[in-house]
Amino acid sequence: MLPEEFERRMQARLGAEYGAFREAFQGARHRALRVNPLKGGPGECRERFLALSPWELEPVPWEENGFYYDSGEPGKHPYHEAGVYYIQEPSAMAPAIFLGARPGERVLDLCAAPGGKTAQVAAMMKGRGLLVSNEIHPQRAGILSENVERMGIRNALVLNESPERLAEFFPAYFDRILVDAPCSGEGMLRKNESAGEQWSPENVERCARRQDGILDCAAAMLRPGGRMVYSTCTFAPEENEGSVDRLLKRHPEMEILDPARCLSPEGLPSRWGFAPGRPDWIPGGEDALGLTLRLWPHRLRGEGHCLAVLRREGEAVRAAADPGGGKRGGDLQDCPEYQEFAAENLAASPEGILLRFGGQLYLTPGDMPSLKGLRVLRPGLHLGALKKNRFEPSHALALALSPGEVRRVCPVSADGEGDMPRAAAYLSGLTFPLAGEKGWHLVTVDGYSLGWGKLAAGILKNHYPRGLRKM
Repeated sequence: MLPEEFERRMQARLGAEYGAFREAFQGARHRALRVNPLKGGPGECRERFLALSPWELEPVPWEENGFYYDSGEPGKHPYHEAGVYYIQEPSAMAPAIFLGARPGERVLDLCAAPGGKTAQVAAMMKGRGLLVSNEIHPQRAGILSENVERMGIRNALVLNESPERLAEFFPAYFDRILVDAPCSGEGMLRKNESAGEQWSPENVERCARRQDGILDCAAAMLRPGGRMVYSTCTFAPEENEGSVDRLLKRHPEMEILDPARCLSPEGLPSRWGFAPGRPDWIPGGEDALGLTLRLWPHRLRGEGHCLAVLRREGEAVRAAADPGGGKRGGDLQDCPEYQEFAAENLAASPEGILLRFGGQLYLTPGDMPSLKGLRVLRPGLHLGALKKNRFEPSHALALALSPGEVRRVCPVSADGEGDMPRAAAYLSGLTFPLAGEKGWHLVTVDGYSLGWGKLAAGILKNHYPRGLRKM
């Protein structure tokens, strides 16, 4: 059931098109997943997954790694635990495409939980550069951190901060910023029935005011020449074209870009079904607001979204690498325990700066700033822990590695075929007999890294985290 006031508003705005819009809410929502290119070499994860997938898949037109699925429960499959894909609403895949993050850049995902867009941006960055992924709500920030780990992201700094605090810490620092802002959620009314119970005109106004503050902070953190993508999952013009209009009036250094030209000189393919924004729905709205994009559920196979691509004018000059100052970390040679582990178990050791938090070791990107004064959940790739003069690798390290980066691999299969135990047995925490060289083995499911096992006396001890086990 849609709120009556919401229906009246949309009917007045859409006119003759309202019937098709309303009919779309009677249909089933579209489900999709996005394959994670970080699991393996270029194209390797995608092609292998398409060959092995137990589901019927159909491409999402605007995301080369996105696929619709009609049935099944991919969230319960071992591939999900291995970070082979992220279950993501199809329209939600669009904003990161226009952000266009590239390897080596400094990128901020300001409102990042639960992590789907962060994972999408990380795949574009190919593990190079600095990805700051932030979420203001502590519980949601924890979920974000877990998904960063599951997707095998090496170069992400996960923070639990307010936009205001980050703006103080990172003035004119980022090359690209994604602001997927909290909103009234009108675009999710088909997907989430409770969204209708929370909807009200007053909430739309509250969200619009909150978005103004978030966008001000984001504009302050964007370097001259940098790009920002603003997106919501609502239809309300006050939160879409209106938020962009108010930002441009408060910040004359910001300009709106043609999103089609950000992707291709030929423009956006008509088959995508993306529609231009509606400046006529904003009193005094400039024609440039028509460069925003709207994703309507009756025009494409996805929920309601809106996005805008913005640029900060000025010469493309980067800020200092470390705005906070202070010691950033040390060399990997500073930890002989890890060096011994790497020599015995890794064919190639990941590169970066070593950070110690108590007995925990992290590997941060070379461009990592000082973290002093920030609420940090994950300062890069968690390597593992120091325990009585020895090093024990983390689950995050296992998920970030590919089979070619380790010396010993224990393959299991998702379908149970062959003479190895099924992946389900490993995910349940079971030990099993294994012939081979003693030491740490990377357990892989159909070639995708899944976790650690340690072989001794012909038995592989299970090191899959107890909190993740599927009993």
